[in-house]
Amino acid sequence: MNVKEIQSKTILSASKIYNYVINPYVGCQHACSYCYARFMKRFSKHKEPWGEFVDVKINAADLLLVEINKKKQGSVWISGACDPYQPLEIKYKLTHKCLKILAQHYWPVIIQTRSPLVLRDIDVLREVPNIEVGFSITTADDSIRTLFEPNAPPIEERLRALGELHRSGIKTYVMIAPILPGAQLLAKALEGKVDYILVDRMNYKYADWVYMKYRLQDNLSDDFFYRTGRELADACMKLGIDCRLVY
Repeated sequence: MNVKEIQSKTILSASKIYNYVINPYVGCQHACSYCYARFMKRFSKHKEPWGEFVDVKINAADLLLVEINKKKQGSVWISGACDPYQPLEIKYKLTHKCLKILAQHYWPVIIQTRSPLVLRDIDVLREVPNIEVGFSITTADDSIRTLFEPNAPPIEERLRALGELHRSGIKTYVMIAPILPGAQLLAKALEGKVDYILVDRMNYKYADWVYMKYRLQDNLSDDFFYRTGRELADACMKLGIDCRLVY
């Protein structure tokens, strides 16, 4: 892993999904095969494969302290192009520092992660007036997870962290994107742990080679995505879970 400390020029960037996005890191140690953020290599000029480099924006908190006072208050997504709680966060605490600043200024925050490390910051999360914490969970089958997300935390660890956050009164959601085989079984596992679920079938071109390698190509059809999404939505409806198909 090539880890490089860098000085970023900005940290609070405009987003097409929320008002702003904060990416404390460039690159991600989780190296999920389908990740749309692989396009970042174009701009970072890294020659290493995706998942084998991370640039650490060591001045992220200092930049945020300046920028937050210059911009109109809005919702902040942490984060769009990396996991804010990837393993390097244990050492650098950039997400933690940025969260504290956002909490002090009463800005709404939406977190998206695959890591139970988010529980480390539960006291800070409680200080944010409008906070949502979401986990990316793409299948209920951990053997499938290891094919597509070999460096990400196991599904069971994510479910336990999700439940703990939800029980503490923090609004939680799950992003099932992309739908992987076994996703239709997630409804029961998420009962009592989420406020809502988002389901999408995006950027599969990045994971085609994994489907082919493990002879899962039958799961690449439009029928698979439609059928699995409907099965999941129907199961959620029976359990009273708000499930939104966004494709």
